[in-house]
Amino acid sequence: MAQTILVVDDDPVQRRLLETAISRSGMSVVTAPGGQPALDLINGPRGEQITLMLLDLVMPDMGGLDVLAKLRPTNPDLPIIVLTAKGGIDSAVEAMRAGANDFLVKPASPERIAVSIRNQLKIGTLSGEVKQLKKKSDNKLIFEDLIASSSEMKQVFRLGTRAAQSDIPILIEGESGAGKELIARAIQGTSSRAGKPFVTVNCGAIPENLIESILFGHEKGSFTGASDKHLGKFQEADGGTLFLDEIGELRLDMQVKLLRALQEGEVDPVGSKRPVKVDVRIISATNRDLGQMAREGGFREDLYYRLNVFPILVPSLRDRSTDIAPLAQHFIARFAAEEKKAVVGLTTEAAELLERFSWPGNVRQLENTIFRAVVLCDGSLLDVCDFPQIASAMGVEASHRNAFATQAVPVAGPQGAPALPPGSPYALSATDASGHIRKFEELESEIIRMSIARYDGHMSEVARRLGIGRSTLYRKLKEFGLEPAEDAGEGAVEIETPIEQALRKVG
Repeated sequence: MAQTILVVDDDPVQRRLLETAISRSGMSVVTAPGGQPALDLINGPRGEQITLMLLDLVMPDMGGLDVLAKLRPTNPDLPIIVLTAKGGIDSAVEAMRAGANDFLVKPASPERIAVSIRNQLKIGTLSGEVKQLKKKSDNKLIFEDLIASSSEMKQVFRLGTRAAQSDIPILIEGESGAGKELIARAIQGTSSRAGKPFVTVNCGAIPENLIESILFGHEKGSFTGASDKHLGKFQEADGGTLFLDEIGELRLDMQVKLLRALQEGEVDPVGSKRPVKVDVRIISATNRDLGQMAREGGFREDLYYRLNVFPILVPSLRDRSTDIAPLAQHFIARFAAEEKKAVVGLTTEAAELLERFSWPGNVRQLENTIFRAVVLCDGSLLDVCDFPQIASAMGVEASHRNAFATQAVPVAGPQGAPALPPGSPYALSATDASGHIRKFEELESEIIRMSIARYDGHMSEVARRLGIGRSTLYRKLKEFGLEPAEDAGEGAVEIETPIEQALRKVG
């Protein structure tokens, strides 16, 4: 789930050093031994996975400047950081003019490389968000701008694209938070009305005494408090699209007037002597079963058939679990950039947890959950511990809640073994001997002890698995009196690999 960085260098030692430095920051790495292999990879099926390129400037087969010249016309938004042993203003200026986003002189420290990568990814994310917001404000959002890889959503996109070719009324059905409004905006942006007004009305949030005025408008002096003429939502959307959200909440008497407006293409403002012609494309949305409501008399049957000419069902997030990972990665990149955090992705365990969860609040709930996790995370990857509410809900579901309050919570055994029963060295009890919930500090201390034992005292791995920074880990060790003794033995001491030694010397 981490972001993928492409390292391009003809020197295998440099490739390995860079790969190790970047991997330690929680990012995935692919390598290419030269310029042409890098272009082949970018233009191949794996090219869409590359989020940033680290490019050597001097290579025998094809230099970095030549790679930039061939790459920029087809990939203008791909962040590229150039590295070279020949530092100088002329080289930097030449690389920047060719399309590089940053310029580093070898040997660059792992920290400097990681900072440059994070900065470029944040800039790219924020630029993408700005473009997306601009397209949304200009009412030019299209289906290609939406994040979805599941076959269910691809079918929704196909139906939306076909519906956009005419002004046929559309009814979008789906649970709250599933993205119905985004689908409506994409239909507008794909149609001939792109760039025209897109007016949203939440039919369930309009005060009952103002529904008619808000929808159809009113004339000055038409009722007490009407000090000025007011254009209704229909007239505001003239030439564009009117999106009637939660249409099932509309009052029955207003449904009659809405039906007339749809049939005649005109509205009667309150207090007006003559109707006003409007050219509006209607897209409705609901999280209720309008057909059932119509059969039971809760919704006008004739209006239902008028709105339900082209139905589109947006599946819930639990029914398209393959969309969870790309959506989560998108939200991580966005919130990390906004909150200036170093989070770049999810651990495998966290990704599996999110994919198994049912998400009753759909995409909106996933977005808010990722936001909270990013804000509180001290590491580079979100782990299971960063989603306590989701993990707790999954645990409650698995242990039937009543057992959860009185028994130990099974946790994963060492080296990825299956969950262990209570009483094992890796089981965590949520209650004390009297059956009361233990203090948070006690649980936190025990989790840290358990992690140190599980990973043989390797603090980098402990911090990564807990989803916190090493400085935070050492601070907590001091707070809880868990500092390793000087004679703790080999298990408590990290052994540097030759690559790590080389990186430390370079840094």
